[in-house]
Amino acid sequence: MSLFDQSAAQPEAQRHPAERPDTATLIRGRARIGVWEATVLTDGFFFLDGGAMFGVIPKPLWEKRAAADARNRILLGTNTVVLRDGRQTIVIETGIGDKLTEKQRAIYGAKALLPAAFQAAGIAMESVDVVINSHLHFDHSGWNTRRDESGRVVATFPHARYFAQRGEVDDGRKQRERDGVSYMAENYEPLVASGQMTLLEGAAEIVPGIHVELFPGHTPQLQAVHIESQGEHACYISDLIPTSAHLDLTWGMGYDLDPLRIIEERKRFYARAIPENWLVLFTHDHHTPFGYLEWNERGRPVLREQ
Repeated sequence: MSLFDQSAAQPEAQRHPAERPDTATLIRGRARIGVWEATVLTDGFFFLDGGAMFGVIPKPLWEKRAAADARNRILLGTNTVVLRDGRQTIVIETGIGDKLTEKQRAIYGAKALLPAAFQAAGIAMESVDVVINSHLHFDHSGWNTRRDESGRVVATFPHARYFAQRGEVDDGRKQRERDGVSYMAENYEPLVASGQMTLLEGAAEIVPGIHVELFPGHTPQLQAVHIESQGEHACYISDLIPTSAHLDLTWGMGYDLDPLRIIEERKRFYARAIPENWLVLFTHDHHTPFGYLEWNERGRPVLREQ
């Protein structure tokens, strides 16, 4: 997602209607994919306008799936997936981070909790070997870097190799009217300059069993992350399908650069993910970070009840 909300920042008057007793939990879920233990951590939930999140879908329809507050904002997650196999530690996405302005933090309700989530899970940031960004919007790459005591921007995961698509960096540098505000150079330029970030050009294997594949539409270079091991398959699909409320083919976001491409790429994804029984990892679903999909009686993709 992207494009900063233009509404004025106001203090929170009450709890969001989507909050639940477990909403503040830092570890959002765990799953096993063959040899990989997947732990879903959060940088904290945040808020975006519901209309923007569901594009052309009318509010009477989308509000049945995503409760809105008095300012029409829905509650979203910032899901970071940590994969461990006993030999290496791989991180997918790094949340919003702590480099927003005070006004931006107030608008989004951003909480910058990912370091606390790592601590809660007993995972040292210094132990991370690989970081993969699906794309470089500010809410997916914020903790790529942090400011040290002197104010210098440094890598949050000092020993990791970072991976992103070259086209994402190129688009961020263009600062286009449509999506320039989505990119914060501090989240990736220092890593590019130091050589710590590898810029990919299309599909690639990151380590054995983990590879990335382009699913354009939200951005031209959005990449999904596939995890395969011992006959099991999971996929972090990122903003192609940001939450489980966005499974319908036409339920895209106003933030998507190519809405028609989104529909075709979702068809392509479902044609493999459903018959092959992939575990689907959602980037912005705070309360349902992953699940298996199936076709319902009307031929629509839905979460399979466990």
